[in-house]
Amino acid sequence: MSAEASAVAVGPVRAALVVVLLAVGSFFLVVGTVGLLRLPSVYNRLHSTTKATTLGAASISLAGFVFYGPGGEGLLSLVTVVFLFLTAPTGAHMISRSAQRMGVPFVEGVSWPGESDTEPAEPADD
Repeated sequence: MSAEASAVAVGPVRAALVVVLLAVGSFFLVVGTVGLLRLPSVYNRLHSTTKATTLGAASISLAGFVFYGPGGEGLLSLVTVVFLFLTAPTGAHMISRSAQRMGVPFVEGVSWPGESDTEPAEPADD
């Protein structure tokens, strides 16, 4: 089988959609990486990486679906998107619960709902 016989024929609209999805996915992955490096606590980092990388990886997988079509590799791309949307939030939830149970604090002045470590500040008189 020659290389030309195994090539996928892609029209200009599909090619443009693949490029857009790859650009969007790359953008979200970079934003997630910057959030991982810059944010102050494990909870903020989890939020940044889970949301941004899920959208980024899903966009890149959707680009694979658009490129390959609904059969074979394209179907594998859709399964990847479903897997990402099921596992990423669950993993982030488990990591945040573990951090909370280990006593990792929030940013100063923030507490878990239902906890009243500090009394609310009284409004200042004018």
